[in-house]
Amino acid sequence: MNPMKKIKIEKVILSVGGSGEELEKGIQLLEMLTNKKAAKTISRKRIPSLGVRPKLEVGALVTLRKNFNELLRKLFATINNQLRKKQISDNNFSFGIKEYIEIPGVEYRRDIGIRGFDVTIVFKRSGRRVILKKIKRGKIPKRQKITKEEIIKFMEENFQIKFE
Repeated sequence: MNPMKKIKIEKVILSVGGSGEELEKGIQLLEMLTNKKAAKTISRKRIPSLGVRPKLEVGALVTLRKNFNELLRKLFATINNQLRKKQISDNNFSFGIKEYIEIPGVEYRRDIGIRGFDVTIVFKRSGRRVILKKIKRGKIPKRQKITKEEIIKFMEENFQIKFE
């Protein structure tokens, strides 16, 4: 197989939404699971029906770029190693975890309460840096994109995930 066609996981993003005290609990949860500092996301628009105004903290996320295989296996065990095909898009897929206490080896903490979070897994192929760099930026062809079928095959081989 061509080494440039080989698929790798680029990053795993854990994210949580909320505002005020709920957001602080979500940040504690993300930091407890990953041992990394969470970055807060800030709104840019006003959405009166949701009570959102510009520059309001509305969420937090942690990006893992290394040593995420053990955490991923635990997260997949939480959802019984099953995903739906509609959760996949080009180059990535996402799923949610309703309660963090379902994760194997994680204890309930009273200060956090019962919370859920979202997980996004982003894939890449070698050569992706060409479109990201500033100097001598290039383009990559459509065949370099990772399709749904390739993601399904990769996840079935490496993590034994079943797709509905």
